[in-house]
Amino acid sequence: MSDSLVLELLRALRGDISRVSDRLDEQGHRLSRIEMTLAGMRRDQANDSEARADLEDRFDRLRERIDRIERRLDILPA
Repeated sequence: MSDSLVLELLRALRGDISRVSDRLDEQGHRLSRIEMTLAGMRRDQANDSEARADLEDRFDRLRERIDRIERRLDILPA
């Protein structure tokens, strides 16, 4: 092989490696965005669970109040 052919092949390889590196960087950025989205979804799910627990607590307290009122009025549930 002549020196110019070797240099040409090396330049082509350098270009290919550069494109692969750019593509890998792009994939890394996309993966980071996916991870951030997933973390946001987990936060939302945790907030939803907290809100549900709060609503269940409120419901339980209301149920207790209704039971107490029914007992005081001697009202039996149907």
